Amino acid sequence: MKLVLQEFLTLDGVAQGPGAPDEDTTGGFTEGGWFVPHLDGEFERLAGTWLGEADALLFGRRTYENFARDWPQMTDHPLAATMNGLPKYVASRTLDQGGWDPTTVLSGDAAEQVAELKRRPGRELQIHGSARLAGSLLAAGLIDTLRLVIAPVVVGQGRRLFPDGGAPVGLRLVEHATTPGGLSVHTFTVTGPPRHAAYGGA
Repeated sequence: MKLVLQEFLTLDGVAQGPGAPDEDTTGGFTEGGWFVPHLDGEFERLAGTWLGEADALLFGRRTYENFARDWPQMTDHPLAATMNGLPKYVASRTLDQGGWDPTTVLSGDAAEQVAELKRRPGRELQIHGSARLAGSLLAAGLIDTLRLVIAPVVVGQGRRLFPDGGAPVGLRLVEHATTPGGLSVHTFTVTGPPRHAAYGGA
């Protein structure tokens, strides 16, 4: 399977708490819910297309617990049946089992276990949110594709997808779009280490 990261970001790179003011207040974060005002039907359609490519989902513990709490209750949402039915994997050293069936807890070395999942046949293993897990897997060279959805907002605080000290990585833009609500959607493939050059004029 191909490992695909799907992440909602602010313009200043924050991934924390996109869905609600109280979704994730870790570290005193007070700006949650910044993504919701920009949702529209075009993005919902796009998200459904992406989810249709998934054969399994991968989460860190915090994102998993939020999704496991909310998605089983969202029976009227057009993506709920797919989200609830797909195989789910959660990387955690504290969870013994997941209550959002079907779930498998990856309690050992996350990079090794995800590498094993990637060797299985299938289409996409999708990471939804889970910025800390995504950063470690990007550093390990395991992520193949990034789908970054950027909202037109700066929040000035919070956990970033690409923090200082993160692993350098080269990317190639393969697709981009905007939605009526102002979301900027970028799809990148990972190309390896970043390239460097000195500007010599036009």
